[in-house]
Amino acid sequence: MLTQRKSMNEYINYKDTNFVDIIDDTRLLNLSKDSNDYLFLQTPQNEQFVHTLPAYIRVIQRDSLHSYFNTDIKIIGVTGTNGKTTTTAAIYSLLLDSGCSVALLGTRGMFINGKRIKPKGLTTPTLLELYKDIDIAVKAGCEYFIMEVSSHAIKQERIYGLRFFMKIITNITSDHLDYHKTWEDYAETKIRFLRDQECIKIINLDDSSVANMRFLKNVFSYGVESKGNLFVNAYSLNQGIFAGIMLVLPQLIKQKSIDSKTLGKSMQNSSSHAKTQEATLNIGLFGLFNLYNSLAALLAVKLITKASLQNVCNLFENFGGVEGRMEVISTDPLIIIDFAHTTDGMKQVFESFKTRNISVVFGAGGDRDKSKRAKMGECAAIYAKRIYITNDNPRGEDPNQIAKEILAGVRSRIATQYGLSDSGLDSNMDYIACSRIFAKVILDRKDAISLAIKEMPKDYVLLVLGKGDEDVQIFKDNKIPFSDKKCVLEVLNNI
Repeated sequence: MLTQRKSMNEYINYKDTNFVDIIDDTRLLNLSKDSNDYLFLQTPQNEQFVHTLPAYIRVIQRDSLHSYFNTDIKIIGVTGTNGKTTTTAAIYSLLLDSGCSVALLGTRGMFINGKRIKPKGLTTPTLLELYKDIDIAVKAGCEYFIMEVSSHAIKQERIYGLRFFMKIITNITSDHLDYHKTWEDYAETKIRFLRDQECIKIINLDDSSVANMRFLKNVFSYGVESKGNLFVNAYSLNQGIFAGIMLVLPQLIKQKSIDSKTLGKSMQNSSSHAKTQEATLNIGLFGLFNLYNSLAALLAVKLITKASLQNVCNLFENFGGVEGRMEVISTDPLIIIDFAHTTDGMKQVFESFKTRNISVVFGAGGDRDKSKRAKMGECAAIYAKRIYITNDNPRGEDPNQIAKEILAGVRSRIATQYGLSDSGLDSNMDYIACSRIFAKVILDRKDAISLAIKEMPKDYVLLVLGKGDEDVQIFKDNKIPFSDKKCVLEVLNNI
């Protein structure tokens, strides 16, 4: 019997290569000394344990994974601080409606041709699990494998050895500094994903952190303010998204599916052989950031298919967005839940409703980047008039301390914005207010949502942020079933 060690978590069953045994940190792996059934996959995360393995376990390297799994499929990877889930889901939806056979892997699980085949998990799974998932998609006859790529996965080389057909980067804003330690390391990790291979690449030209990537080979761009290959002439966000858009592409891109070799020839001739198309984009989603996500998906699918720009735009009629991402739970009163859990993510949601009065319920995750908590509080105080600070997933941290750090940001912003000192504020440990704004700390998330709904004036919108479609709250010793959506609906039913 071999005791499972931390990070020693990837094994292949040698007798049946269709079966992959992913061992977690608490299980025991039963092995007899005369057994040669198991191979150990060595990765940078577990290589320190190799010398502790019994002699009868064969160690294999990552480069040999292609001998066990078929990864011969067009892989489309999307990275970025925000927008990965919605962008990948939109590409998946548009390609399905274009008649393609498609797999999707990300935070919400794995899907093949409209059916969920794997539950929610990591944004990007471990290397061995990822190869297995791709192999499943290949065996199902899929032509495209669309996946979210996290900064952790890039840094930990959990996408090692995969050849991407297309890479997309949505944006880079501050996040995961608990892991990356510095903004520079985080940004460079994201950018390295695009720089590594000469595949088709798509960037958000309005994002200053990635704009210089337009000078790399095989890069296409989109933007709202900037004029890249796909850009917006005019738009409205009042009732969903309505935009007039224009596409400028090298004329040689005509076939059903392009590759980097064909693309390279096209780009060399793009200045003198440009082809333009105009179209109207009408989507029932909220927010400027969803316009950006839609443009990324639209450009990706346009590059892949022969369809006209307008025909691709029309495919959005069947895309209703992603559960827990700017999801409208009620229209009267207007209540929306979203996964936004960074300052930039919150700002994008708030900006979508800047013509309305805003109430907001949110918290911050424990054992994660602490530097963003005060900034999240400041952001809320800029846009919202009613702020309810509550638990997100406190994990091993003291929930009161997390709330205190958020409230400090609210206090700082109120004082600056309205020219008030502490003496001019009505405040205590869990409450702060002036004549124009207030913030309360209510750690029980259900109580916070309930109070926010009951105190909500008729002309307000209530935004419940941070957890999206998550169905548990994570505390130090346990996970408690909890859904923002179910909570909102239960409160509304009881009013």
